[in-house]
Amino acid sequence: MPEPVGWIEPDWPAPSRVRALTTTRQGGFSAPPFDGLNLAGHLGDDPGAVRRNRRLLRESLALPAEPLWLHQVHGAGVVTAGSCPEGWEADAVFTRTPGRVCAVLTADCLPLLLCNRGGDQVAAVHAGWRGLAAGVIEAALERFSAPGRDIMAWLGPAIGPGAFEVGDEVRELFLRQDAAAAEAFSPAGAGRWLADIYRLARRRLAARGLGFVYGGDCCTVSDPERFFSYRRDGRTGRMASLIWIEEQKS
Repeated sequence: MPEPVGWIEPDWPAPSRVRALTTTRQGGFSAPPFDGLNLAGHLGDDPGAVRRNRRLLRESLALPAEPLWLHQVHGAGVVTAGSCPEGWEADAVFTRTPGRVCAVLTADCLPLLLCNRGGDQVAAVHAGWRGLAAGVIEAALERFSAPGRDIMAWLGPAIGPGAFEVGDEVRELFLRQDAAAAEAFSPAGAGRWLADIYRLARRRLAARGLGFVYGGDCCTVSDPERFFSYRRDGRTGRMASLIWIEEQKS
């Protein structure tokens, strides 16, 4: 039998009917290098192990439905849960419908969970640097009817600012969009920079009026016991970040 499924719940004041979490790599049936709770089916892991991992996730968390597993492409596409099949190409998923589970997969990229203060609109966003630059956060927020001041965000486990080395071209791309984004980059040698993906995301959320932003205190690269990391290991699994609205009991 596998270890119990490991997960992290956001420390945020979301309404009680909003459920949200990020899985860790702990638990599951996958063998190295995907050990143990790999939830991605496109990496070369044993398909049977992935199916068992997903079933274990549903059962352990008593999910109301199978999550909508996207085909993520580091872009800015957003879909509505229930309006497209599994494997649809997008990097964010939104819903107003109770019982539909929004999900994104990550292993260094930033998983971002959003909900409004009324608890009747939620979204999950996959935000690597390419997606951030493409505007995936802004595209997801456009699905909400609530203003920014009534939306809260949680920044899930991602590559930390001491591990995310990028080149001049990445920094210059962000500075062309927002000159003040220079605060998110520290020199790391000739033509190299350490990027703070959490700070880059916070800038974009603040620009949309969000004053309630939580999380952003993990580093997937430096915590191999809990997290998969593509930057650290290359061939590895993926965690899932999930958010849904619970059905109200009559």
